[in-house]
Amino acid sequence: MLLASCMAVSAGISGGFADLKPAADKLTEGCKSAYLMDYDSKKCIYSENETAHMPIASVCKVMTLTLCFDAVADGALSLSDSVTVSRKAAGMGGSQVFLESGATYEAGQLVKSIIVCSANDSCVALAEKLCGSEEEFVSRMNKKAKELGCNDTLFANCTGLPRETQYSCAKDVALMYSGLISHVGYFEYSKIWLEDFIHPGDRKTTMTNTNKLIRRYGYCDGGKTGFTNEAGYCLACTAKKGNMRLISAVLGADSSDNRFDSTVKMFEYGFANYRNRIVLDKDVTLNDEFAVAGGKKGSVAVRPERNSYVFSAVDKSPEISHTVKPFKVKAPVAEGQVVGEIEVYRDGVLADRVNVVAAESVERANFGDYFRLAGENWAL
Repeated sequence: MLLASCMAVSAGISGGFADLKPAADKLTEGCKSAYLMDYDSKKCIYSENETAHMPIASVCKVMTLTLCFDAVADGALSLSDSVTVSRKAAGMGGSQVFLESGATYEAGQLVKSIIVCSANDSCVALAEKLCGSEEEFVSRMNKKAKELGCNDTLFANCTGLPRETQYSCAKDVALMYSGLISHVGYFEYSKIWLEDFIHPGDRKTTMTNTNKLIRRYGYCDGGKTGFTNEAGYCLACTAKKGNMRLISAVLGADSSDNRFDSTVKMFEYGFANYRNRIVLDKDVTLNDEFAVAGGKKGSVAVRPERNSYVFSAVDKSPEISHTVKPFKVKAPVAEGQVVGEIEVYRDGVLADRVNVVAAESVERANFGDYFRLAGENWAL
């Protein structure tokens, strides 16, 4: 069954999107399920059996990596932290970098080895570092999956090695991967093709990226492969062209070539038929400044906190408008402080809500400032 009109609804924003259209032809070959979506709007462009429960093999590591980068963002982990490898981690088998039991490695090196060569031993070492045990880490993985809206996913380990009690689906994999790539640090490693992993004593393990599309498809800058006999060939992937970033997932492919070729075909379909129009630029200040009470200045320059895009088919021109809503602001104001919000409408329907932040700092006025302002007003 082909569904190209699916949609995601989050944060109270309407998911209605009438001009998504069914693909004329099936876009995958030899795959059991697939999903393609726009990263910014989370709109689904194309899907096949997208919620069917399936094993996903090492694509499971998308969530392992997400928790690692979440920990870095929260200050619970530094990529320069030392990680001591347990006997369990060193003995994981499967795809690995052959960590030494009892040896110490930098967390960033372990993260890199997961992204580049899908190292099972590094996954368990980081899981134990962050949570004390793989079991507790897996509990966090399942909690994070729910937070991301992945309602057809259950993890039983952090590596994706076969276990009867774990599964996911193409839609959830795309959502998970979308969460991972929200961490820009991921892209520092995702495009590495070949690199030596250095062990204590200068022993080396050569890492080769399992995602062939970073060399075969120019717009691709990240992806996570997976394979077991049970799961078949799987791939979560991203590509960016102009303002549009797409996320894809293919599961259960019957060959490695079919997972890659099907992914490229989906990306090409998405880029050819849809576009992302930027309507708010975080690097451009708004025309009107916001009033500031009790400040050395009576107003503050403002800008959107992030970019906002409106996603549409290339042959459609939706009507786009926005409403700016200032908050009551008192000095002092710090640069980057949230001082209002902007609602973006697509054809009269709320499509996005973006914070407005101060583009400068405004100090609190002192007695001299009030005296000066009084004099200026008197002169007027």
